[in-house]
Amino acid sequence: MDYTRREILETLRMTELEHFDVRTVTLGVSLLDCGHEDPEEAGRRVYAKLMRVAGPLPGVVAEITEALGIRVANRRIAVSPVALIGTKAEPASYLAIARAIDRAAQEMGFDFVGGYTALVHDGFTRADRALIASMPEALSTTKTLCSSVNAGSSRTGLNLDAVRLVAHMLKETAYLTRESGSLGCAKFVIFANAVEDNPFMAGAFHGIGLPEVVVHTGVSGPGVVCQAIRRAGPCDLRALAEVIKRSAYKITKVGEILGRQVADRMGVPFGIVDLSLAPTPELGDSVGEVLEAMGLERTGACGTTAALAMLTDAVKKGGVMATSAVGGLSGAFIPVSEDAAMIAAVREGALSLEKLEAMTSVCSVGLDMVAVPGDVSEELLTGFIADELAIGVINHKTTAVRVIPAYGKGVGEIVSFGGLLGEAPVMDLRRLSCETFVRRGGQMPAPITSLRN
Repeated sequence: MDYTRREILETLRMTELEHFDVRTVTLGVSLLDCGHEDPEEAGRRVYAKLMRVAGPLPGVVAEITEALGIRVANRRIAVSPVALIGTKAEPASYLAIARAIDRAAQEMGFDFVGGYTALVHDGFTRADRALIASMPEALSTTKTLCSSVNAGSSRTGLNLDAVRLVAHMLKETAYLTRESGSLGCAKFVIFANAVEDNPFMAGAFHGIGLPEVVVHTGVSGPGVVCQAIRRAGPCDLRALAEVIKRSAYKITKVGEILGRQVADRMGVPFGIVDLSLAPTPELGDSVGEVLEAMGLERTGACGTTAALAMLTDAVKKGGVMATSAVGGLSGAFIPVSEDAAMIAAVREGALSLEKLEAMTSVCSVGLDMVAVPGDVSEELLTGFIADELAIGVINHKTTAVRVIPAYGKGVGEIVSFGGLLGEAPVMDLRRLSCETFVRRGGQMPAPITSLRN
């Protein structure tokens, strides 16, 4: 594909008209050298390292974005999975680290920090269990901290015991943050096949295979893609895919230019560009609108999964033409609360949880920012999460669940979070019992990948 400098600069001019932004510049920081048998000392080491290493980033980003005329929505940090740092398998030891991370982030002006994470796809350590037990208090008493658990992989299968622990943790977190719409649950995600270089929250963490410090960027731009599709008119699907690829190329290139300049200025490696069409509650900045511009009456109509599959594939193809550093989750997010067209589809009854689950088989992540009734049982929540993670395990893709059992809310009511998180209509889920199944526990075996004579 032959792209010109004019086309790249054109994208910069779209920042005001088509809601284009670089959603995040995320600094990955290893904290593996901060462990100590005294939790308070571990917290002091974590705080000191973050202040030293991450402190310059907000200022550097501000200078570069002003020079380039690019808008950056969030500045974020991803740290090593915190379960690997503590030396005492007690929830209190991790809470000291959580508070140190949050204090440093707020003092430096970061929006979120990811990495309060346990990797338990093939079983638990005592530290993993202690970290998960500490999550309700950590998520309810901190402002910037985000948390995640990887409970499955295509190589190891699905740890159903971990999913049950998470369901219990989410119910407790929902109660503790009930005055803010159970907001604590919106800062947590459970994965299958989690990636090490994801710059997006709530699932970012700094993988153990990455450099000491690294800069990632996450771009967005569903408004840019939507307007390009509308300008293209009634073309066939092959031509439409080319339109999407060109748009993805341009916004990826902007993310790489910014990320490399930030990394050079800070003297650290540049990591990846995550090209995920990430919507916001603003009109015109919606993945649902992109699908409808492709020809659907409303997101949730027959053809929605096919349209999303084509969109995700074309976005990835355009991104890899722009840079060899595409990584993270790259594709299209389909959160309910952060996307105006998706919210409208749910309210009108066009989009059900079952249809949303089908769409996650081809999107870049999974069930994202879904609010369900607060009285949902732990067993039902376990089955709901397990269904989604099984899609990832069997199909060798990253899937995730960010679900909010909204305390005190019922089907059809609205849960408001504010900011980029917006608001979510509480969705209905099947109440048929899965208790006997989920109480079996244990490890769902890894899928077979080939069968030859």
